[in-house]
Amino acid sequence: MNVLELLAAPARQTATLGETLHRPWPMPEGPWIQGQTWDDLLFVHWRLPESELRAIVPQALPLDTWEGAAWLGITPFRVTFRLRGTFPVPRLSTFLELNVRTYVTLDGKPGIYFFSLDAESAIAVEAARRVYKLPYFRARMSARPVGDWIEYESARRGGGSALAFRARYRPIGEVFQAVPGSLDHFLAERYCLYTVDGEGRVQRADIHHPPWPLQEAKAEIEENSMAPRGVALPEEAPLLRFARRQDVVIWPLADV
Repeated sequence: MNVLELLAAPARQTATLGETLHRPWPMPEGPWIQGQTWDDLLFVHWRLPESELRAIVPQALPLDTWEGAAWLGITPFRVTFRLRGTFPVPRLSTFLELNVRTYVTLDGKPGIYFFSLDAESAIAVEAARRVYKLPYFRARMSARPVGDWIEYESARRGGGSALAFRARYRPIGEVFQAVPGSLDHFLAERYCLYTVDGEGRVQRADIHHPPWPLQEAKAEIEENSMAPRGVALPEEAPLLRFARRQDVVIWPLADV
């Protein structure tokens, strides 16, 4: 993201607050605390037996299913971050991220549960662990455009782990918004995240963004060891979707 795009990010993120008709519940009354822009994001989703993910999601969080199956998602992208009232800082505010997730609903609010989040920024990893109690990890990461493709690599640092993701991907087809009641809507249109602390307390952070500008995607996944321990990815091809950019605002964690 160049300097002009960095300067425009706060206005774009704030403007999202005026687009709310698509939300499944009203926005929180308190102030949001950070804005983010997500660029060149790939959704990779696998259908799994509900029992396979139920065993590794905290029991306090009811697991969401679609037509009897649970879904595991891996999403590589580039994030640009800022605190409310500030501008993104060149170099420091933009970094690559890759998260591994599934879907839960509590009190009628569908959300995301993260198994892991890898990022190349040490500052972002430490801050997210402290503020949002999320399982962030430092990784060596790169992403570069090659023609219409994005070549993306991630390898987690330290801990004796060999967790990695390497793929090339690109959008195909026209931009569309997911229709309520569709699988795309079930997977993408979620407006909070959930976490469970060391004492078993469930907390939720609300997020807001416009409807996702989705495209069908093509991907060649050369390496992927990011699935949670004990989860075997199926042989069938994953569902692929791409989003060029999404502007987001995020509220602090609150007890449920």
